[in-house]
Amino acid sequence: MARNGLRADSQNLRGTNENLSERESSSIGSDSEINGFTTEKQTDKYGFIGGAQQHTEESAQDVPPEVVREREVKWLDMLNSWDKWMAKRHKKIKLRCQKGIPPSLRGRAWLYLSGGKVKLEQNHGKFQELDSKPGDPKWLDVIEKDLHRQFPFHEMFVSRGGHGQQDLYRVLKAYTLYRPEEGYCQAQAPIAAVLLMHMPAEEAFWGLVQICEKYLPGYYSAGLEAIQLDGEILFALLRRISTVAYKHLKKHKIDPVLYMTEWFMCAFSRTLPWASVLRVWDMFFCEGVKIIFRVGLVLLKNMLGSSDKLKVCQGLYETMELLRTVEPRYMQEGFLMREIIELQVSERDIEKEHLVQLKRWKETHGELRCKSPPRMHGARAIMIADPPTHKDLLQAPTIIVEPPLEDASSKQKKKGKNKREPPSNPTTETLSPAHPPSPTLQKDTPLQQSNQSLSSSSTEQDTYL
Repeated sequence: MARNGLRADSQNLRGTNENLSERESSSIGSDSEINGFTTEKQTDKYGFIGGAQQHTEESAQDVPPEVVREREVKWLDMLNSWDKWMAKRHKKIKLRCQKGIPPSLRGRAWLYLSGGKVKLEQNHGKFQELDSKPGDPKWLDVIEKDLHRQFPFHEMFVSRGGHGQQDLYRVLKAYTLYRPEEGYCQAQAPIAAVLLMHMPAEEAFWGLVQICEKYLPGYYSAGLEAIQLDGEILFALLRRISTVAYKHLKKHKIDPVLYMTEWFMCAFSRTLPWASVLRVWDMFFCEGVKIIFRVGLVLLKNMLGSSDKLKVCQGLYETMELLRTVEPRYMQEGFLMREIIELQVSERDIEKEHLVQLKRWKETHGELRCKSPPRMHGARAIMIADPPTHKDLLQAPTIIVEPPLEDASSKQKKKGKNKREPPSNPTTETLSPAHPPSPTLQKDTPLQQSNQSLSSSSTEQDTYL
């Protein structure tokens, strides 16, 4: 099995010969094509340049502005008393995640739900320490090759060497230093990229750590044993959810890893339209991996769950083509969310089947080579396992306005003026053109020429709401 990709050898992942980079690179073209594309098209509300998310407009649900404002107020209240809400009103948090987290608070909510906020507070300076180290060349070369393949039509990642790609490089490099025994896996890049769309690099790093260690442990380790086990769990659960689909896949001997590897390892970020991706991730951070299982089961049931649907895919090749190109109607936000919420698959079902499949694995393959930590099923389980202090959950100001800087000569003039004249109106003094703005505001350097990422300086403040 090829290390740190989604390629598989003939023994373990039979027929899985398409990896993430090959698939993405075939669709994005050259640098000139990317630059030409960006200058002619406008971005959608998610930051994607026209045409890149072809199903978004049709599949997204528009929430009235007044409803969004109400939800923002509720989420701000929860975040201000996060430990109390998690302890006493977790069901309400779960319900609000199912309805969708307000876009302005999504990044902050994800960080709290995942436990990334606690990890960050308990490891102050760790990311900066890792960021300052050179890193292992064998991982850095692979990471650099993958940067331009991550959402190349999103405004944050469209420019080679732009601030988005810089931050993505920093986050992925830091993880290889944080977990050198695990290194880098291609499927981590889209996960980190989605996080960076919603939060600064340091927060995205701890969000990635939590996903790799708590939500999807072992997914990105050598051998990809955990993803193979979860493929067998998915297939076993499908037998209960859709017997027709189960029998069809079994008849043609289609190994689960042939169709679910990218789904699960990338948490559907490369499969679903963006509106649906965000809603799935909202629920995933709250409820854990069972949401990923449910999405997979919903898609399989709707694509292969009746004899009429199977008429168009009577063989292995036709079935694989169908699974690679999911019909848009099954990925539509409203439809998909209803199906996920209604599907009766719990963490207990997953753990029960995990024990069965683990026993079978040991009988056929022997002991697992990679010992992963136990999987945490959602935000509550993570908080119970690693209880935070009240200080860990305190929110830092999101926008800090500093007073204009003054040089020595202006201070001297001001001192002399105060001796001769009565005190001036404070508001007038603040707005007076005699006081120049902060030097940081005078700079107007294009992002592509910047030698430093927007979020890399320790003196800059987080402006994410």
